[in-house]
Amino acid sequence: MIQISANCVGCGKCVSTCPFGALSLVNRKAVASNACTMCGACVSVCPVKALSLPATGAAKKDLSAYKGVWVFIEISDDGQTQKVRPVGFELLSKGRELADQLGEELCAVVIGNNIQPYFAELSQYGTDKIYAVESPAYARYNTAAYANAMVTLIKKYNPSVVLYPSTYIGRDLSPRISSELFVGLTADCTGLSIKEGNLIQTRPAFGGNIMADIKCPDYRPQMSTVRPNVFKKVATTPGKMAQIVNEMISVPAEASRVRIINTHMDPPAAGMKLDEAEVVIAGGRGMKNQEGFNLLETLADELGGTVGASRAAIDLGLKPKDQQIGQSGVTVSAKLYVACAISGAVQHVVGMEHSDVIIGINKDANAPIFNVCKYGLVGDAHQILPRIIEQVKNAKK
Repeated sequence: MIQISANCVGCGKCVSTCPFGALSLVNRKAVASNACTMCGACVSVCPVKALSLPATGAAKKDLSAYKGVWVFIEISDDGQTQKVRPVGFELLSKGRELADQLGEELCAVVIGNNIQPYFAELSQYGTDKIYAVESPAYARYNTAAYANAMVTLIKKYNPSVVLYPSTYIGRDLSPRISSELFVGLTADCTGLSIKEGNLIQTRPAFGGNIMADIKCPDYRPQMSTVRPNVFKKVATTPGKMAQIVNEMISVPAEASRVRIINTHMDPPAAGMKLDEAEVVIAGGRGMKNQEGFNLLETLADELGGTVGASRAAIDLGLKPKDQQIGQSGVTVSAKLYVACAISGAVQHVVGMEHSDVIIGINKDANAPIFNVCKYGLVGDAHQILPRIIEQVKNAKK
């Protein structure tokens, strides 16, 4: 927090300058609240030099009490059935790796109603402990209710790392918790690792032109959101049952401000979902027109897969937005990914680089896509694809 000396004359210049509204005048003296981020904007405008930033080298907060890697488990509800979103298992698999490196426990946090049936499956992914908050009041997601439950648990047990899925619920919940705890949050991470006891959070920055490594050495917990299909899910402890810790946390009064009157689920799009497909045939700007994408559809049908597109192809109107693959679209983790006439910009690569086998087809031998491919074909996709389709059909006879 900003430091204010007795020299303050109560002129109010710092109050009007503070971009966070963290300063106010009390008895003609400036007073800072917990909203202060120590940005220093007020220091330069003070005419009597009464404000200053804390001296560097000040004693750091003791973080030794913070232990445990936590994963928030999201329960999906399509109106008919409930299940754990697969990204939860992916985060547990990565969380097990991080917890082993830190020498700490891996814990899952499950909030909802009738959640016991999920415990056995969650335990198979190396989970040591499951914190369960169960009540009919949590049957449907409510930001205030879920955030209060998570904040209560975090303050009670002091985890060192908390991971959230980068879904619409995870993106809504995690910033609320971050704000209430006054800790940082790194969104849409594509990589997580441990270095010197700190969580290194890797994500695209500057429009995807670079990959930034972010760490939070002075505050706990360290929190990140991760997109589905970034990490592989690996059941490391089949048959194991994690320790269940049941917590009774009442829903705060402010949660009643929001009432769910009706829920409408859009019908699923025809065909296979991109993020669930084992075979993805993707096309870029170089496919030029609908005839080019018809070739992709034919190959996808023959291989039992589905078709995606780069942002450039989406902008041309060749495919709808929900079939975009990349940083601003869907992340896929297919067994086979074929990139046709896609240059391989980093914004696209972060959405498909975790696929098992990647094949690139491009006329430019120096296209960046070949840096991430296992197999590369240099040539015109419009000429190469018909020959591949013919070979696949002959192999199936």
